[in-house]
Amino acid sequence: MANLLLAVIYLSFISLGLPDALLGAAWPTMYPEMGARIGWAGVISAIICLGTIVSSVNSDRLTRRLGAGNVTALSVGLTAAALFGFSLCRSFPMLCLMAVPYGLGAGAVDAAINNYVALHYPSRHMSWLHCMWGIGAAAGPYIMGAALTRFTWPVGYRIVGVLQVLLTAVLFFSLPLWKKGDGDGDKPSGRGMRLSEVVAIPGVKAVAVTFFCYCALESTSGLWAASYLVVAKGLDEATAASWAGLFYLGITGGRFLNGFLTARFEDRQLIRFGGILAALGAASLLLPLGRYPAAAGLVALGLGCAPVYPCMIHSTPVLFGAERSQSIIGVQMAAAYCGSALIPPTFGLLAGRVSVSLYPPFLLIIAVLMLLTHAQLTRITGK
Repeated sequence: MANLLLAVIYLSFISLGLPDALLGAAWPTMYPEMGARIGWAGVISAIICLGTIVSSVNSDRLTRRLGAGNVTALSVGLTAAALFGFSLCRSFPMLCLMAVPYGLGAGAVDAAINNYVALHYPSRHMSWLHCMWGIGAAAGPYIMGAALTRFTWPVGYRIVGVLQVLLTAVLFFSLPLWKKGDGDGDKPSGRGMRLSEVVAIPGVKAVAVTFFCYCALESTSGLWAASYLVVAKGLDEATAASWAGLFYLGITGGRFLNGFLTARFEDRQLIRFGGILAALGAASLLLPLGRYPAAAGLVALGLGCAPVYPCMIHSTPVLFGAERSQSIIGVQMAAAYCGSALIPPTFGLLAGRVSVSLYPPFLLIIAVLMLLTHAQLTRITGK
């Protein structure tokens, strides 16, 4: 039963990743049709992230009341409805409206499953779980690229929406698997904590800033990769949409490998190695070497990002205690989504007013800041 539940959890994270790269892949085609500007993709991303922040902060309350299984199933169903809504949008304000339910669904499932796996499974499964997210995130641009080649961008959203509906059905049928022993096994132990209590714990501020930097790096890299390849490297829109998936392929492959590396290295070591490689990948994009070296730089950037998020999540019960992990992971998710909400639109403003060519140095600065804040966390906790 435990292995069957793990398979369902893996499928849930494939589902979580599938829509994440759709907007960035489709945006070069979408924004002229909407009468929007290239930098406005950051607004959509910010609204999605604001929804995830709200649901992440409340994830502890939701999970204690409903259980991780119910929260996951309901959240995936909500994102499926939002994706079909995206496919029907014909104006920028409608896209903004549909971004709200998508964000609310994504944040709740992310926090609930991350805490469940951190408490019940070893570190390698956390890495492989987020590898599943990478499979979904890498597949998204290819689905959208195929839709752009043969049909139109709404078809790409509808295809992913159908996949989400199928997974929602699987999740509802799998609900008995989440229950253990007393029938309450997918609900956190201990009491819930107020936000002020969580933030007062030594090290929480540092870990929150590290998550902010990481998701700022990941979301900016994914959202603007296709636009950078079109404007700075001269690729056509369909090819750029597919090539943007190289970043997520790097994350996916890196997390698969990281699952094995956890047997040899500690979480903090893998986080440090990954941050350094991500910085090197961003730096390589600065070199004027053409499109194929840029593709290699995106892969290296993804490989560097690969271990950071899962190892940070898995180390939470070790750093702060299992009884406080759901409350702290909810705050971590909120901080992470703040990075996703604020930084991609900030780069969008720079891209619109200056140039998308600022993409590599912008990412490099974020990667360095992430390394510095994680070093501070290590000093505070001593772990």
